[in-house]
Amino acid sequence: MEIIFHSHHAAISPRLQQRAEQSIHKLVERMGRAVDAVIRFEEDGPTRRVEVLLHAPRGRRLVARGEGRNFGPALTAALDRLSARVDRVRTRRAVARKAGREGDPATKTAPRRRLARA
Repeated sequence: MEIIFHSHHAAISPRLQQRAEQSIHKLVERMGRAVDAVIRFEEDGPTRRVEVLLHAPRGRRLVARGEGRNFGPALTAALDRLSARVDRVRTRRAVARKAGREGDPATKTAPRRRLARA
């Protein structure tokens, strides 16, 4: 699996990159498999933002964002949110598998609408 780091007006330490990489590998182990991951670090004044995008099979994209005054807490917040999304995907997949309906087009629901953020 490929992990891509983007830094926008930000200097990222090797230790922070290593921590992000290890955390992504742990999440991928729990999820099963993934195509790749993109981790974006942005610095805008006093705010530090981290966005983690995980490409899962079948075109699924799991996105999580975190903000903070430093990159460490922002990364932790983003990874916590991504972990919750991975758990949700695993639960839905397990329920569908248990019901014997995984892959059945009649049981698929419409995609959720994303709320606009200000």
